[in-house]
Amino acid sequence: MAVPVAFFGLFFAYPVTAIVGRGLKAGGDWQFGRIGDVLARPDILDVLWFTTWQALASTALTLLIALPGAYVFARFDFPGKQLLRAVVTVPFVLPTVVVGTAFLALLGRGGLLDELWGVRLDTTVWAILLAHVFFNYAVVVRTVGGLWSQLDPRQEEAARVLGAGRFAAFRRVTLPALGPAVAAAALMVFLFTFTSFGVVQILGGPAYSTLEVEIYRQTAQLLDLPTAAVLTLVQFAAVGAILAVHAATVRRRERALKLVDPDQTSRRPRGPGQWALLGGVLLTALLLILLPLGVLVERSFDGPGGYGFGYYEALQSAGSGGSSTFLVPPLEAVGNSLRYALVATLIALVVGGLAAAALTRRAGRLVRGFDALLMLPLGVSAVTVGFGFLITLDEPPLDLRTSWILVPLAQALVGVPFVVRTMLPVLRAVDDRLREAAAVLGASPLRAWREVDLPLVRRAVLVAAGFAFAVSLGEFGATVFIARPDSPTLPVAVARLLGRSGELNYGQAMALSTILMLVCAVSLLLLERIRTDRSGEF
Repeated sequence: MAVPVAFFGLFFAYPVTAIVGRGLKAGGDWQFGRIGDVLARPDILDVLWFTTWQALASTALTLLIALPGAYVFARFDFPGKQLLRAVVTVPFVLPTVVVGTAFLALLGRGGLLDELWGVRLDTTVWAILLAHVFFNYAVVVRTVGGLWSQLDPRQEEAARVLGAGRFAAFRRVTLPALGPAVAAAALMVFLFTFTSFGVVQILGGPAYSTLEVEIYRQTAQLLDLPTAAVLTLVQFAAVGAILAVHAATVRRRERALKLVDPDQTSRRPRGPGQWALLGGVLLTALLLILLPLGVLVERSFDGPGGYGFGYYEALQSAGSGGSSTFLVPPLEAVGNSLRYALVATLIALVVGGLAAAALTRRAGRLVRGFDALLMLPLGVSAVTVGFGFLITLDEPPLDLRTSWILVPLAQALVGVPFVVRTMLPVLRAVDDRLREAAAVLGASPLRAWREVDLPLVRRAVLVAAGFAFAVSLGEFGATVFIARPDSPTLPVAVARLLGRSGELNYGQAMALSTILMLVCAVSLLLLERIRTDRSGEF
């Protein structure tokens, strides 16, 4: 636990505490009375209520739509499966401002829905909920589907032989085994929707505001640091309570599982029911995932003079269109993002892997509390973290404000929880008797881990690496404050282009977003090929 504790202490707790302290101090004295004053305001109470219920609704809707997809990816083998798995993961790494704009083109004034049926859903909660499902569909599919694919189907088949119906066998055998993975996926979806920013700001309009949106408004627009600090503490406390309840629930449902090679559990669909389920999942992916992405690609080619590569060509020069937004050509953001994401993924795997291994040992209350603390970066305002980095990491021995490593460190903070939540259910499902047998035969703890745990969790490690890499590519909230002008990341470059008026800037933003989407899709597809490589069977 030493490395994860040190990492989170230096690069999360210290910056967040510093920025909150500045908001709650006046003349060197703490002003805790401000907390009650802020929470008593009717407008703040409305923000808290909307933040909570929309997150619950988004989580329930995502589970309802994505769990059938998790089953299909875990149990069915069909042409294009690897490509489709990569495609459904792409939305998760796109900047929220880009996705909000794409959904606005679908659901807003003059959008596809408006042109076909005269219906508009922008500035309604339904647009927000649909966009949240779009983002988080892959979280459920990959987190739950990863464990589901390793469950031995013969256990459920045995229940069927003993007289249980299909639903009863699933409810009594499979669902309890999937419980920790489902709870972990629901937790991640809830945290992302609870702290939603770009989607609510673009699609919700002035009528809807989450805590994250309100923190940004109080900090960047009203310069009201005390109110922003109080809202950060509220968000921090709410997320901490949720994680504590989740950790207790998951511990009660954990048990050792018999895990098998996923290649042994997938097969071609049989019967009209399974083919109908596969068709429904494919239709959902088409309407929910591919349609917004298709709009994004179409707009990147739709220039003033007709369809062409004009917007892409403009990315090759700095200050194109009379803009001095970039010191380097925007296209260089592609290489910057890939380098940052690779370093961030390595950091996240080391820190998250060590944390997951420590949590597997169930060594008392300290470790159980640390399980919840690891998820807090997902629930704390990225605005707070970004400002915290700027005001704390600028003096020796941590004078990193001008160093390139600052961006991967911020990205790794978000990647570590994904590594832990992806690896932990599989690590805890490994039967302890396998380790004990290896020890009896003379294996050292390191060798037992290498020859028992590692082969069983190898696929989970690759899935975790894919999540960390994807999240790092799309991280925006904290990176926008610390990325240098001469080395912007793709999301930062897109946001800067969208923030400037003019058709050329907007078109370049769509072109750069399309490049980001393609880079993510190719990277995830390569990961899928490695993950399903039969040369490493166990």
